[in-house]
Amino acid sequence: MLIISMIGLDKREFHSHAHKMLRECLRNKGIEYSEATPVTRGRLGKPSLTEHPDVHYNISHADGIAACMVSELECGIDCENVRDFHPSVMKRAFSAKEREMVEKAPESERNLLFFRLWTLKEAYVKALGTGISYPLADAEFIFDGDNIETDIDNCYFRQYILKNGRYVVSICEIKRKFPR
Repeated sequence: MLIISMIGLDKREFHSHAHKMLRECLRNKGIEYSEATPVTRGRLGKPSLTEHPDVHYNISHADGIAACMVSELECGIDCENVRDFHPSVMKRAFSAKEREMVEKAPESERNLLFFRLWTLKEAYVKALGTGISYPLADAEFIFDGDNIETDIDNCYFRQYILKNGRYVVSICEIKRKFPR
């Protein structure tokens, strides 16, 4: 299940809003979620429901957007509002092919392209439970029209571009389970 919300909240309120979305997603699976719900943390801090180890979730929020997903598979979600990016981030986190793709794109498309790639990388490492300690440049993505191409095995990737390119939401689900 996936919920995406774009509302005019204060930045501080988006974290709380994302957790409300998570409660709604889990309620649809018959799971009551609150601050008292037992949560287990993985080796690098990824949370999971102690009493429901086969239910996986992830949340994300950025200025103007919040997103939540619940799945039977390990999952990660990332959302971003498209804005000017910092080239130094691209140098650290993108492969040579990805940097070339962004640099060769028309200037009017570069910010969106950067955040399409960034959110895919973030969703992937969140699904893995490693966060940005993972070497992000190793997770390479190329676009063929609307298709996302990658050599990452055992993962499903989806991406949503919302509000005429103002927001990007990317999702990763891992086809097999990894030890926590």
